This record gives sequence, C-alpha cells and structure tokens, in this order.
Amino acid sequence: MALTYILFQVVVALLAIVSYYLHRKLTYFKRRGIPYDTPHPIRGNMDGYNKTKTVHQIYQDYYNKYRDSKAPFVGFYLFQKPAAFIIDLELAKQILIKNFSNFSDKGIYYNEKDDPMSAHLFNLDGPQWRLLRNKLSPTFTSGKMKFMYPTVLSVAEEFMAVMHEKVLENSVLDVRDLVARFTVDVIGTCAFGIQCNSLRDEKAEFLYFGRRALLDSRHGRLMTGFMRSYPNLCRRLGFQRCAVHVQKFYHRIVEETVSYREKENIKRNDFMDMLIALKNQKEVTLENGEVVKGLTMEEIIAQAFVFFIAGFDTSSSTLGFALYELAKNQEIQDKVRAEVQEVLQKHDNKFTYECIQDFKYLDQVINETLRHYTIVPNVDRVAAKRFVVPGNPKFVIEAGQSVIIPSIAIHHDPSIYPEPNEFRPERFSPEEIANRPSVAWLPFGEGPRSCIGIRFGQMQARTGLALLIKNFRFSTCSQTADPLNFDPHSTILLGVKGGIHLKVEAV
Repeated sequence: MALTYILFQVVVALLAIVSYYLHRKLTYFKRRGIPYDTPHPIRGNMDGYNKTKTVHQIYQDYYNKYRDSKAPFVGFYLFQKPAAFIIDLELAKQILIKNFSNFSDKGIYYNEKDDPMSAHLFNLDGPQWRLLRNKLSPTFTSGKMKFMYPTVLSVAEEFMAVMHEKVLENSVLDVRDLVARFTVDVIGTCAFGIQCNSLRDEKAEFLYFGRRALLDSRHGRLMTGFMRSYPNLCRRLGFQRCAVHVQKFYHRIVEETVSYREKENIKRNDFMDMLIALKNQKEVTLENGEVVKGLTMEEIIAQAFVFFIAGFDTSSSTLGFALYELAKNQEIQDKVRAEVQEVLQKHDNKFTYECIQDFKYLDQVINETLRHYTIVPNVDRVAAKRFVVPGNPKFVIEAGQSVIIPSIAIHHDPSIYPEPNEFRPERFSPEEIANRPSVAWLPFGEGPRSCIGIRFGQMQARTGLALLIKNFRFSTCSQTADPLNFDPHSTILLGVKGGIHLKVEAV
C-alpha cells in the first residue's frame, strides 16, 4: 500500500511539474504583453495543420489578422514552441541581413547521430553549417553551372520529344506531373550521374522516391510537432525524421555512385563529382587554427539528398504554376514566346548558357510565379543572443527563441504588392524591384543564408520554361481547376490536389 501511495505521489508531482512547465510556455507572450492568439495545448497556433489547412494558409491568416497591429512581431506557437512571428519588413531585414550573426541558425530539427541524412546544409546550424557552406559554395558558381548546362539541356530536349509524343496521344495533359519528371531527370543526372528515365517511365525509381521523400515521414503529426517543440530532448531520445525506405534508397544510390566513379575514375563535371572531390581533399589548417577535413560519406549522402529534394520539387512546382498562369493569361504567354524567339535569333537559334541569361521577361514570369505561389511558406531563424527590436524596447526576442518570417504572407501583402492575387510579371521590372525592400521577395531566403542552389534552380527553370513555350501553346480547358486546390497534407511545400491539367498544342 505504501509503495502504491508513493508512486501515486510521484505521478501527481510529475504531472504538476509538466502542467506548470506547459503553462509557463503557453503564457510566454501573455507575460510579456505581446499580441498573440491563445494556443491549443498541443497544436499551438497550428490548428488544422496537415488536415484541413496548408502551412501557407495558417501563416497567411495569422499575418492578415495582425498586419495592421503596428507590432514589429507577434507571438505564435509552433505547436508548443513560442516563436516571434515577424510582421515588420525592417525587422525582417535586421534578422536576415544586418544582424545575421545573431540569427544565423534555423532551429529546424535534425539528428546527425541517429539520422545523418537529416544533417544537411538546409538544416544544420552553428559552426557545422558555416564550415559546410564554405566547402560547398564553390560548387555553385556561375562557372560550375556553365559546365552542367549541357547536361540540363540534353534532358530538356528529351523532355520536348516526350511532350510532342504525349500531345499526339492526348491534347489535355497533367503538366504538373510532366514537369516533375523533367526535374527528377535533371537532378538525378546532375546530382547522381544516373539516367533516371522518369520522362518515359511513370514507375521510375527516382521519381517514386522523390515523391515519397516529400510525403512520407518517420512519425505522424503529433510526433512532428513534438520534435519541433523539443528538438534537444528528441535528439537525446534518438528520434529520426526520414522514413526508413527513403533512407535506404538514397544511401544505396549514393554509395554505389561514389564507389563506381572512384573505381572507374569517371568525371562528369556534375554535383556528385564536386562532392567526391570534397571527400578526397587533404586536411587543411586555416590561419585561425581551424582544421578543415574532407566530407564524410554520410555528409555526401545528406547533401546529395537535399540537393535532389530541393531541386526536384521546388523547380517542378514553379514550372507547373508558371504554365498554369500562362495558360490563363495568353497575352503574357505570347510575350514570353516572342522574347524566346528573339533571344534565340541572337544566338544562332541555339540554346546556350549565355542565351538563358537574356530571358529578362521570362525571368520576371518565374519571379512572379515564385511570389504568387510561394513554394516554401516561411524563413526560420533562432536568436543566439537577446535582441531588443530597435525603437520598440517592449519587443524582445530572447536567446534561443524561434523566429518565423512568413514569406507567403509578405508576398500577398497588398501594401507591398497591390492586388496580390493578380498575376503581373511587371512587378519584377528593375524599376519596381528598386521601389521595394530587398526582403519583400523571399522564395530563396535572403542574406548570407539564402539558398545556395539559386543559380541551378534558375538555370533549370528558365531552360525548361523557355523550351516549353517555344514548342507548345498552353491553354485552359474543362479539366483545368480554377482556383487550384492545394493539398493540406503537403507538410511544408505547396502541393496541388489532382494535378494541373491544361490543353497543349504544338506551335
């Protein structure tokens, strides 16, 4: 009896401690007098996440509610984690650029020990991120992109051949599916040196696992929220993010590719070549005493994985949404086609790396697509030290506190982009860009931690879109959804239910 009573007291004490801890967490902003919405004890302010609402919709609604509050940031509970939800663009600039040294970390969950594939450049923090960024930056220069361009163009030309075959079979196509196959083949070839054959094989391995990597996670919504809320505890408990079958596939593919290339001494001037070179580089001691070693096999797997996932879905989504808008706006499509033809005439009717730099209006179309359909809804940061918002001493971002900069909401703020739901490529003319803060457009982030692969993404998207518009006319039909139906089960990226069906005619 005595033992039962003692155990009962222990349980009651533990429940009291947990309840007090949660109460302190969930009243974090109330105690500081910062505007916020009362959170759900488990979901926080993420009500509807992965069920009825996309993350984009959650952030958009929250921003719209507080946009006119005159507060530089408001409180937001990312599940049980209090985060500063940024409203003011000047504060966003302070965080991303001016005070980057204090906000260089993202605070996204990864587990280098138990799930090394999650410890890639996008997720890493601290000295590990800086060191890896410095190692990888030379692989994404304009010169390296020029080396890769013939490979991208070769896949794009095969894409055009497949498109012509498809149009002869059926004039209505799911362009979202087709551009996904194109980007899978580009990334598979450039990152792994493998002919994926996704364009002609709907059951291609790379296409399947590319989609599974975005849809399948190790755990459900509840555990995902727990990892976001308590990352250090979850690391100690050995929690993993990546699904087992996804891990096994990318480990096998990378290890086989590296082994084969090193054994046969194969050079392809692609991303994998650059990673292998980094793996085999000699240990170097820098002036500050820091020792720089080559990449480990686990680091190569992680970087190849994120390069594939980031380049595959973001680029294919952008191309799909761009074609959708061009189908709805024929005058814009005609203007893009005229520019493509004009630029090609200047380059002897050949697609070259220099040629794609001249697609100014087409680039505006892509930029407007990235604004209107913001693929990644926000930029994450964590404060290293206590930060008092200049001119607002009441608003303090404490050390260790998460920061959410809602890109999707900024991109649809009518005070920044008038009539934000209208598709207007002219918003990205040099004159209009000059009249906006640099942080008003954030599809690739901003500052020293902006997307390292932006050049590759632009090269792939420009090449694909230019060739598609040169060869085909896209228009809406009875199967075209208007508006598009976004998938709430897409955990982070902007997914579409039912694809994007357009009428396609050869020009």
